Amino acid sequence: MSTTTHRSGFACFVGRPNAGKSTLTNALVGTKVAITSSKPQTTRHAIRGVVHREDAQLVIVDTPGLHKPRTLLGERLNDIVHSTWSEVDVVGFCVPADEKVGPGDRFIAAELAKIARRTPVIGVVTKTDLVPKERVAEQLLALQNVMEFAELVPVSAVDGFQVQTLADLLVRRLPEGPQLYPDGDLTDEPEQTLVAELIREAALEDVRDELPHSIAVTVEEMLPREGRDDLIDVHAFLYVERPSQKGIILGHKGERLKQVGATARRQIEALLGTRVYLDLHIKVAKEWQRDPKQLRRLGF
Repeated sequence: MSTTTHRSGFACFVGRPNAGKSTLTNALVGTKVAITSSKPQTTRHAIRGVVHREDAQLVIVDTPGLHKPRTLLGERLNDIVHSTWSEVDVVGFCVPADEKVGPGDRFIAAELAKIARRTPVIGVVTKTDLVPKERVAEQLLALQNVMEFAELVPVSAVDGFQVQTLADLLVRRLPEGPQLYPDGDLTDEPEQTLVAELIREAALEDVRDELPHSIAVTVEEMLPREGRDDLIDVHAFLYVERPSQKGIILGHKGERLKQVGATARRQIEALLGTRVYLDLHIKVAKEWQRDPKQLRRLGF
């Protein structure tokens, strides 16, 4: 009787902000773990999603998009990216089908080339549902000229096109080994971090472009309501850098904050599988992105 080998290891997706990395992670894992937003730079933690299969366990580390840093926060994000790359078994380099391969992609490819000798890099053309087939073919050719890839694959997380194929290609590059996480685990992020990310995602929905980098969320406490086993109280702070930004999030007569709370609460209830009371407050922390002490307090 032949025993099939079991593989386990780590993969990460890299690419410019908004290249579809988080959406792809969610499609592979089959549940929402990494936050997805149309705003670039929303993923700040190396959130891991775990793909469980009969023959393998693939742990996906979702890094922040790599960019040329302008602030201390930016530098820290890039450090996370580089330390992640050096620790994984395979890297997926994501380029969206609907945008030309540009200097940002080349910058990342140049950085990836430094590890490509040790770590296989798979070129992934994402968002193929947004363009005609010919455009996908052109993008694959354009990507081929950027660097030497172990494999090239077009996918769409939205309609599931080739998501399974990509999973197979990633798994093939993992070392043989036992499961790293128990069956039920989909992510090893503490729940509070995920809850904070969901609140942040809700706050980023349809806000103007000046906000994304200036929002941080901390969950101050998360406890079952006394005497109830079907309700969890979540108390959280949304930090912005300027009073004017506080106004944007609050909205007219606090309507916008109410909307953010309602959206976040639904997502958190889905994550925790229980009813949630969400208590949300906005605080102004001046210039927090440039201040090491504040960065530490906000978890960076």
